[in-house]
Amino acid sequence: MKKLSLLLIIPMLLFTTSCEKFIEDYDVSPNSPSEVTPALLLTMVEVAVFAQYTGQLSRSASIYVQHINGTDGQMIDVANYVLLEGDNTNEWGSIYTDILMESTTLINMSGADPWYRGMGRVLKAMGLALATDYWGDIPNREALGGLGGADFFNPNYDPQEIVYQDIMTLLEDAVADFGTDVTDNVNVPGGDDLIYGGDVEMWKKAAYSLMARYTMRLSARGASMQDVIDYANMGISSNDEDMMAVFGTAGNELNTWYAFENSRGGYIHMSKTFIDFLQTIEDPRLGDFAGEDDAGGYSGTALGDNDQTTSPVGSYLASNGQALPLITYEEMLFLKAEAYQRLGNGDMAAQNHNNAIIASVEKVTGAPIPAAYETAQASETAGSITLEKIMTHKWVALFGTSEPWYDWRRTNIPTLTTNPIAVVNGIPVRFPTPIDERVSNANALVISDILLPVWWDNN
Repeated sequence: MKKLSLLLIIPMLLFTTSCEKFIEDYDVSPNSPSEVTPALLLTMVEVAVFAQYTGQLSRSASIYVQHINGTDGQMIDVANYVLLEGDNTNEWGSIYTDILMESTTLINMSGADPWYRGMGRVLKAMGLALATDYWGDIPNREALGGLGGADFFNPNYDPQEIVYQDIMTLLEDAVADFGTDVTDNVNVPGGDDLIYGGDVEMWKKAAYSLMARYTMRLSARGASMQDVIDYANMGISSNDEDMMAVFGTAGNELNTWYAFENSRGGYIHMSKTFIDFLQTIEDPRLGDFAGEDDAGGYSGTALGDNDQTTSPVGSYLASNGQALPLITYEEMLFLKAEAYQRLGNGDMAAQNHNNAIIASVEKVTGAPIPAAYETAQASETAGSITLEKIMTHKWVALFGTSEPWYDWRRTNIPTLTTNPIAVVNGIPVRFPTPIDERVSNANALVISDILLPVWWDNN
């Protein structure tokens, strides 16, 4: 892995080994075959976002919130909270080179194509959010300038508060880009947009959805709950509109969870915490979230254990060709439920909570929600709804993503027990500064304490 200071000055790569085959249909522009195009860059950045949002970062987060457990190889270290500065340097580097650098190039080259520019802004916002939510303060406003010479080789770190301001500005500007007419664009996205096929109205909804997500992230810092509701109301409004990471069925096109299970079988199994909870409430998603264990039933590996006879990750995440969630309808409903609950509107909190569970069950299982389960879990009223119920069911519904880890960090819901044999006395709430930064960036803000909350984690 090259050091960050070098990453900031290397020429833009047209292809990477992680996505070359997946984007082979877009590797030549019919107009300028020797030049990079917005279409090519868009596909490349989307593939990079897919990889980082659904890869090792999400697997680690899923272990910390006890959806899964590490049972072999390096995943035992993750389960035991062994998290060092040499870990996750690949993820850090890919976020900066494959997402932030390339999305910035896409933004800058799309002056005549505001729709492409807007998509670049959304993807850059997602890259910045991923980096700051895992590492806290990060290089931002001074990052990516290394091509300008030695004066830019040591970017300063921006406080997370500033990073979030920039994220929201990117999304606001993206919404404006998507509001332009098709005739304002010289080139328009189509099949090169793997997410929405060039549908800018869906991209606008995705931008608003992210604004709702990130505003709620700042709930402990005084963010407006009415803003969360307003953004979510303009965001994704059905299961069919979900923003998904899409994958092929061969080679390096594979679904990231499926590829990990095939290359490192036995490294992860379901967590006893999660399986026991699903069984307690007789959740109909159990057989989709988890595969059968060695005894033909469903079970999870306990904290501090590495039992590999328990359930593997199920087909909802780990199956060939399966798309994986980036932003979903049920998340928007849960965000509104939490916001309404914090505003004291129990009726609307309960309604959105109930609808979120129904949407999740029907999407995951492909069948109507069982009546008994709806009665037991999705029939809350103003008098019965609580923040704990909302956040616990969101923890279930957003299985396999990083969102439950972020939610747990800011709310402490659900109640989770620390691994009894972990190397630190607490569940990690951040990643340490990568070694590449400590060694190569003279202005790096070096933090090694993985129990030190980031700025927005002010609960």
